[in-house]
Amino acid sequence: MAEVVAQMVGKVWKIVANEGDCVEEGDPIIIIESMKMEIPIEAEVSGKVTKIHVTFDQTVNEGDVVAEIDEGGC
Repeated sequence: MAEVVAQMVGKVWKIVANEGDCVEEGDPIIIIESMKMEIPIEAEVSGKVTKIHVTFDQTVNEGDVVAEIDEGGC
């Protein structure tokens, strides 16, 4: 199980992937808004999204786990 973490502080602007979706390495999972910029949080591995830990408009801190990916799921 791979954890997807936020690289900076921001607000969840959009949740791109849903639980159960298959993603490829580099696909955006969550987009956060920070300092009026949209920053994608990307999958670091390919697999199935098993859990989304955030909701729209939630503030995340650097290092917060925002999602989990099962590397053998797809």
